[in-house]
Formats: sequence, structure tokens, C-alpha cells
Amino acid sequence: MPQPRPRSEPPPGTTQPPEADVLRHLLRTPGYLKLLAFCALIGVPVSLAAFWFLVALHKAEHALWADLPEALGWDVPPWWWPLPLLLVAGTAVGLIAAHLPGRGGHIPAAGVQMGDTTPAVLPGVVLAAAASLPLGAVLGPEAPLIALGTALALLFRDLSQAPATPQGTALVGAAGAAAAIAAIFGNPLVAAVLLVEVAGVGGPQLFAVMLPSLLSTGIGSLVFTGLGRWTGLSTGDLTLHLSVPVPHLDAADVLWSVVIAVALALALHPVLNGARAIAGYVAARPLVRTVLCALGAAACACLYALLTGRSPVEVASSGQATLAALASDPHAWGVGALIAVLAFKGAGYALCLGSLRGGPVFPALFLGGAAGVLLAPLPGLGIVPAMAAGMAATAAGALRLPVSSVVLVVLLLGSAAMMPVVILSAVVAFVVTEMLPAGRAVH
Repeated sequence: MPQPRPRSEPPPGTTQPPEADVLRHLLRTPGYLKLLAFCALIGVPVSLAAFWFLVALHKAEHALWADLPEALGWDVPPWWWPLPLLLVAGTAVGLIAAHLPGRGGHIPAAGVQMGDTTPAVLPGVVLAAAASLPLGAVLGPEAPLIALGTALALLFRDLSQAPATPQGTALVGAAGAAAAIAAIFGNPLVAAVLLVEVAGVGGPQLFAVMLPSLLSTGIGSLVFTGLGRWTGLSTGDLTLHLSVPVPHLDAADVLWSVVIAVALALALHPVLNGARAIAGYVAARPLVRTVLCALGAAACACLYALLTGRSPVEVASSGQATLAALASDPHAWGVGALIAVLAFKGAGYALCLGSLRGGPVFPALFLGGAAGVLLAPLPGLGIVPAMAAGMAATAAGALRLPVSSVVLVVLLLGSAAMMPVVILSAVVAFVVTEMLPAGRAVH
């Protein structure tokens, strides 16, 4: 009886692809295996540092926006509350950008990126994030976390006197960034996919290959899971606290998702281009102009609170907590409040992207979710598909990372049943955004 062929060997008469030989040789290299082991070890301290960094930001934000107003006799922060907080934030970030190495991290208007983060810039990154995020910047923590993880991983590499090769530096930095970013998304898959796209290993060719594949999987899942009551195969459940049941998709949901994606990509484009223009404006005089932009974002939150009677924190924040509240009780928001929060948070988002320090992910998700709730009464559309389409469109438009946007939104929604809508919206929004005129580059 012939012996079974090992799975790693090619069938007789076939030629092994060169890529497979290269990969097998790399995996058998002692240096690479040591690098894998080192990345596994540094994942522990980096994850702990990222966890406590997020805990500190959350505690500070809660103290400033909930505990302190309550101690002074207000159930919610008064309308003027963002002004002193963002004045402090703008002053601190302006001083850090003007005087510390690395300018406090990369400008968030440039999008999520790895950058050339070194241990020397780590103090500025941490201080700028601590001055921006708890005090009301319309930004999320993901960009500082990427910088934190990268810098800490390289610092541990230097302390251990491990060899510093260009390839090793890139791999160690990416491993540290992934370990840190997983802390905020709560899922290692999101972190891994995000870092693959952010690193841009394949360049434009990677996106050229991924987009048709991503789109075909979205269409294919409609075939497998079906429309309406034809459910097909079970897709499983994830975790999110939506107040309404997840519906079966129908043709109206799919068609509206494409329309929503185009509309939100067009609406978000001037916001992002405006943020890049603001970044160029701030670069000339970082201290004074950072303060002015921070006060402008505070004014957006104040006007929103005055006009709607709602809390200014709904504008002056990353939107992470507000998005959860919106998903759990979307009917608590009237049409006027939704329009106001989209307008004022969008303006504050542009100002903070160009001046303060943080990441673009969570405000974009909130804007998409709020737009979805506003558009949900369209004929044949429901709240869950509308929110799914809205969040996927704004995430892909703001981040220009379509696969990461799909994975993140599906996990946030808590149901793979919306995956076709999410994929279609993300791909359409990404393509529309890339075809629109590009704004000025951010340096």
C-alpha cells in the first residue's frame, strides 16, 4: 500500500509555487521563530498597558462629564460645559505639538496609520491623547493605541537587546500595535484585519483584489441566506444590544443600502477634506490655532445643547457610549435631534480631526448610525438595516479600509444577518470616496 503523501508536499507531476517555498523556508528559520516567540511575549505587557490606558481615559471622562457636574448640582452637564474643558485640551495639545518630539502623534485627519512611531515620541502621544479624549475631543482612542503599542513593543525590543533589522522592526511594531488596538475593539480579529489594511503591505493592488472579492461575497451571501422569509443557512449571532429584533433582509433593504452608501460618502467627503484643510491651517501656528479649533468644537457642542435641550456630551465625545445608547433606544431621538447631532458633531469632528489627537473610527460610526436611524422610515427600510448601512458607509469612507469596516460593523451589530448590507455599503462608499477629488495631503 502506498504511503500517504504529507500535506506539505505537492502532488506528483506538479510544480510547487515559489511563494509556498519561501513561506516554508521562512517558518523554518530560527530567527523568525524567535521573533514569533518575542511577539507573543511582548503582547502581554503591551495589552496590559493598553488596558490601563483605556481605563484611565474612561475614568477621567466619566469624572469630568458625569461625576463633577453631578457634584455641582447638575443631572447633565450644562450647555457651556465643553468650553473650559476643550480650552484646556486645545492649549495642552498645542503646547505638546509645538515642543515635544513627534508632535503628540500623527494628525488624525490623515486617517489611521502606523507611522514612524518610536519610544522617543511615546510621552507626547500619551499626554496628547490624555489631554484630548477625556476633555471632549470628537475622536476615538484607536490611533493613540496604535502608537502606544508600536512604541512599547520597540522599547521592549531595545531593552532586551534583540537584533534590530528593518523587517524585525516592522513586524515587532505591527505586533505591538495589534495587541494594543485589540483592547478597544474587544476582538483580536478586528485588530488583525485593521493592521493588515493599515500597514498596506500589498499597496493599491491589495485593494484591487479585495474589493471584487468582498463584493462577490456580499452578493453570494444574499444567495445563501436569501431574502425575506427564505432564510437558508444559519449565520449565527454576535453581540450588540439592539432594542428591535434583527429582521430578515429583503430587496428594499439591499437597494436602500446602496443609496445610503452613496449619499453618506458624498456627505462625509467635505467633512474629511475640511479636516485636512484645518490640519494645514493649524500646522503654521500650532498653539494658537489648536486652541481656536478646540473652542470651535466646544461651540458646536454648546449650540447643540442650547437648541435641543440635550446633553452637550452627545457632540463633545468620541460617540462610543452615545452610539450604544442610540442602538438601545433609537426612538428616544426625534428627527430634529438627529439632524442637529449630525450637523454639529460632523462639524466638531472635522475641527478635532485637524487639530487634536485621537482616532477617526468611533465618531464616524456614530455619524453613520445616527444617519441610519434618521433614514430608517424610508419605504421598506428598517432601523437595523439602516444603521448597518450607515455605519458601514461612514466607516469605509472615513477610514478607507473596507474590509476592516465590514468586520468591525458586523461585530458591533451583533448579527451576521446584516452582513450583505454591510458589505455592499462599505464597498460602494469606499469606491465613491476614492473617485471623489482628493483633498490636500496631511503631513
